[in-house]
Amino acid sequence: MRVGIIGHEGLSDLTEMLVRGELWQLVTTFGAYDLVGVGRLAPGPESWFAQAVLDHGGRIEAIVPASAARAGTFADAAGNRPGHRLLDRATAVHRLAPVEVGGPGDDTCRALVGMIDELIAVWDGRPGTEPARVVEAAQRAGLFVQVVWPDGCESPA
Repeated sequence: MRVGIIGHEGLSDLTEMLVRGELWQLVTTFGAYDLVGVGRLAPGPESWFAQAVLDHGGRIEAIVPASAARAGTFADAAGNRPGHRLLDRATAVHRLAPVEVGGPGDDTCRALVGMIDELIAVWDGRPGTEPARVVEAAQRAGLFVQVVWPDGCESPA
């Protein structure tokens, strides 16, 4: 099973705790030895999910966007670089060529949706956000989308 992840970055400590717990539970339901987590490994939900997949014996694949701005998302606000540690553990790294299709991140969205069987979206439901665009693309492609936004989560600023 190939499961993609997208999510808001810059979440509060409370939201992190709630989301990490739900992602951990979700990973246990997939039968981790057959699970391949696919995503950018960006700080926040994407790296939390990747680590949970690895902790349960699954594998991860990384999507590295072409744009320099997105490729720099491997460090969080505190300067920690969990994405680089995870990138070293990825069984495949998909480096995207620049594509001028839509807005920023369109190449990543199309690549992610094209590589997965299901999508997990850590998303507060607000339209116009990156998770919203990826969810819409996944639904258009006929993929099952699991939205993770536990009660008590705080939307990012």
